[in-house]
Amino acid sequence: MKKIVVLGAGMVGRTIAKDLATDYKVLSADISDESLSQLKNSTNIQTQKSNLADENEIEKLIADADCVVGAVPGFMGFETLKTILKNKKQVVDISFFPEDAFLLDDLAKQNNVTAIVDCGVAPGMDNIILGYHNQRMKIENFECLVGGLPFERKLPFQYKAPFSPIDVIEEYTRPARLVENFETVTRPALTEPEFIHFENIGTLESFNSDGLRSILKTMKIKNMKEKTLRYPGHREAMEQLRDMGFFSEEEITVKGKTIRPIDVAAAIMLPQWKYKTGEEEFTVMRVTVEGNESGKNIRYTYDLFDQYDKATQTSSMARTTGFTCTAAVRLLLEKNYSRIGINPPEYLGEEENNFQFMLDELKKRNVIYKMKKEEV
Repeated sequence: MKKIVVLGAGMVGRTIAKDLATDYKVLSADISDESLSQLKNSTNIQTQKSNLADENEIEKLIADADCVVGAVPGFMGFETLKTILKNKKQVVDISFFPEDAFLLDDLAKQNNVTAIVDCGVAPGMDNIILGYHNQRMKIENFECLVGGLPFERKLPFQYKAPFSPIDVIEEYTRPARLVENFETVTRPALTEPEFIHFENIGTLESFNSDGLRSILKTMKIKNMKEKTLRYPGHREAMEQLRDMGFFSEEEITVKGKTIRPIDVAAAIMLPQWKYKTGEEEFTVMRVTVEGNESGKNIRYTYDLFDQYDKATQTSSMARTTGFTCTAAVRLLLEKNYSRIGINPPEYLGEEENNFQFMLDELKKRNVIYKMKKEEV
């Protein structure tokens, strides 16, 4: 039985470990006893407390691995991936680190390693969909709308975060890069709001966020944008806090102590944004691809609506992110996907069989993308 090492046992890392353990031996490593304890009685899963900021510890953990999954926090992701590549291990990464993964492309190629990065829901499945259609039509417009939200709307935030508030706040402060008429343009985050109706949910508000990542480099498409979805009113509240300086990373002095406003904001928001055990939430995504196919102007729309799984007590964000990752692991190990170097998800979607395999693996786990094709 092949062995997979999952680095990181947070909400998504645990979901990945459990899913892979149905077919493989899994070692889950994390520094948190609390996180690891939730995997203790799982079949085929061994746990190990480890400091994943230590390169030597990672090397020992992955020495006999057939594949490694990177599920560490974003600020650790780049260095963790570099260590994995140095040790010549195949890897699928969902740490969504801020650095450019292609900086490690030469290292991966030198060591004959296939490294699939950004392989979650978005970035992730939206890239895979785009990669598929980009090989089969001349795309003019690409748009991804995505968000994860609690079913219960509660003022003032109408929002909860399945991960660190500081990571969420970055979506509200980092300038958004879009592509307009083949040129990369930058807009402030939270700009260009639109109200959009979704079946099962109602009206949500979209706004610019910096989610295109690798496709800014890999795709030559006229217009591309990614927008985040929230309940109406949340965007305006975040804009006001940001503009008043609550999300600033510049240190200030208060009563003789130096502190960053963003750390105070995150500390205040954390208890209010934290999901309670069993609290229900959902993920919604709409990917639109428009262009010329066989001489006709065609629009493809992919809609995802996924919700908390009561039976397994698994959050939707962990399901939609984690199961995309585990499908990619299986693609590597079972379907012999072997493109050497750094592979953003759009590369996976290029081949019909790979694209269908990813959709089928997700469908088996009841993560379903509904596709509509229309002439426009």
